[in-house]
Amino acid sequence: MFPTPIERTAPSIQWMYRLALPAALVIWLLPLIGVAMTSVKPASDLAQGNYFGWPSHFAFENYVDIFRNSPIAQYMRNSFLVTIPTMIGAVALSCLTGFALAVYKFRSNLLVFFMFVAGNFVPFQILMVPVRDFSVQTGLYNTFTGLALFHIAFQTGFCTLFMRNFIKGLPFELIESARVEGVSEFKIFWYIVVPLMRPAIAALSVLIFTFIWNEYFWATVLMVGAEKQPITAGLFSLNGQWIAQWQLVSAGSILAALPPVLMFFLMQKHFIAGLTLGATKG
Repeated sequence: MFPTPIERTAPSIQWMYRLALPAALVIWLLPLIGVAMTSVKPASDLAQGNYFGWPSHFAFENYVDIFRNSPIAQYMRNSFLVTIPTMIGAVALSCLTGFALAVYKFRSNLLVFFMFVAGNFVPFQILMVPVRDFSVQTGLYNTFTGLALFHIAFQTGFCTLFMRNFIKGLPFELIESARVEGVSEFKIFWYIVVPLMRPAIAALSVLIFTFIWNEYFWATVLMVGAEKQPITAGLFSLNGQWIAQWQLVSAGSILAALPPVLMFFLMQKHFIAGLTLGATKG
């Protein structure tokens, strides 16, 4: 059923694996390497058609120019103002809904769970017009609150699926023992279940932070203007009206990728624990 570990395969297959792995890694990293190289090229190199070659000199001042000549700092601030509330709201709601669906047995439990899961399969494109009209009618259009609320609504389905399945794997005897002792349901959730969910909360927080930080569709549909646009939508405006400043776009792309990468490395231990906890149960 499962693939044979590489250590147990024939020597010829292990040799091919050692060659294929670095080659696949280099191919996978080529776009990122290209963007990084372009970000330190002077504008004269790109004007002369040096798109893929080595730069004539390293123009690290591109990273200074992008802050000096564009509102990228404002874009990144806007992204934090949307991403952090969305992450907190979606994770908090999913902890509550996941607990309810995993612990309580009521008639519509499975139906409600399926509704959360089904929402993940609805294409966002078909919701563009009704969501935009609703945001305009309620005064949420072009506001950080509106964008964060819509993100929370769209992400709660996936988060609930994640949390419900995680809580299902926890020892139910702990909850039963607490109920026998007369502990209230809220205290059971807060003092017993939530501490056990910390690895899952960390893993889900990293995923949601990355999803929302890199989200582009709703950032362009619900937000306009440099004073409100997140970094993903703001990067497009780094191009001039007549000339594409690819060195600045590349530098901005590298800067935009740093927060999710830094968060992953800071939460790496908890992230891996949250994804692998219970993987060996059987």
